[in-house]
Amino acid sequence: MNVTGHTRRPASIRDVATAAGVSYQTVSRVINAHPSVKQSTRERVLAAIDELGFRRNATALALASGRSRAVTVLTSNTTHYGYASILQGIEEAARAASYAVGIGVLESAEETAVAAEVQRAADAGGGLIVIAYDPAGVGALAAVPADLPVVGVVETPATAPGGDRPWVWTDDREAAHAVTRHLLSLGHETVHYVAIPSSTRRTSARTTGWRQALREAGAPEPRPVQGNWGPAGGHRAGRKLAEDPSVTAILCGNDDLALGVLRALHENGRSVPGDVSVAGFDDAPHSAYLTPSLTTVRLDFTGLGRAAFALLHGVLEQSAPIAPHRVSVPELVVRESTGAPPAHT
Repeated sequence: MNVTGHTRRPASIRDVATAAGVSYQTVSRVINAHPSVKQSTRERVLAAIDELGFRRNATALALASGRSRAVTVLTSNTTHYGYASILQGIEEAARAASYAVGIGVLESAEETAVAAEVQRAADAGGGLIVIAYDPAGVGALAAVPADLPVVGVVETPATAPGGDRPWVWTDDREAAHAVTRHLLSLGHETVHYVAIPSSTRRTSARTTGWRQALREAGAPEPRPVQGNWGPAGGHRAGRKLAEDPSVTAILCGNDDLALGVLRALHENGRSVPGDVSVAGFDDAPHSAYLTPSLTTVRLDFTGLGRAAFALLHGVLEQSAPIAPHRVSVPELVVRESTGAPPAHT
């Protein structure tokens, strides 16, 4: 406490920057032992760190080892299957490499809130992994300072980005294309789609792959039904689709949406797959144990998290340059929920 009896606020990276007469980015470089900092500047920053007592123990460890053995993951969600599995993969890989993992939750996509969370992550030192599956994550990835090591876990990009962007992704476009072709091959005239939200205003990769398969087959293109991330959104969408007797095949943007769609079809007296075939996305653990078991696309989110950490680890340890972008290849898993349409049975 100070003389007034109030608890003194811990020194921040900006306090160190002000005391040393440098930018906070320069302080971050010193903490992370970046080789581009002049020795005189480094000494001035270290003196300010010592004087202010800035994160003394963590900083001493980082400086002694020449690097910070910690990463922060920025994400807007920690419970949905894909997000949680990516976090699991990051944590497993980081633990094996003796790295600590912190999580910063993006509670809003508002620019100032995102910038504040990114700054907190930068102040903690080490590297950063951003799960950019939604507008908040996309904004955070764009707001990361240029000198802070970062890897983005992103939706399938429209075109492969340049080598200066260490991103990892699953090929959602090809996955949606494959499962739509599977449904069409069973004899369905077309495939309706219940969509998850996209990370940006553009059409998502899953929607693009679904639409591409329909066009290649010359099949009608129904308007996508917008869902959200969970079963309730799938149930609302499923109730609308269940009322249309021409609907015989439904692709859902994830398995939780499919769960809601299956319930809505059951309530409407439409059997699966006798009247309507349903397919999902992700191969969440419950998918194999539904009745009927769910045809879906298996995405290795845990492996994606491991790949994201491995890419960042190479940069932090200065053991590897920015590697080519790592792509997880999806696998179609055919189960009981898809079959021929009623006219072909």
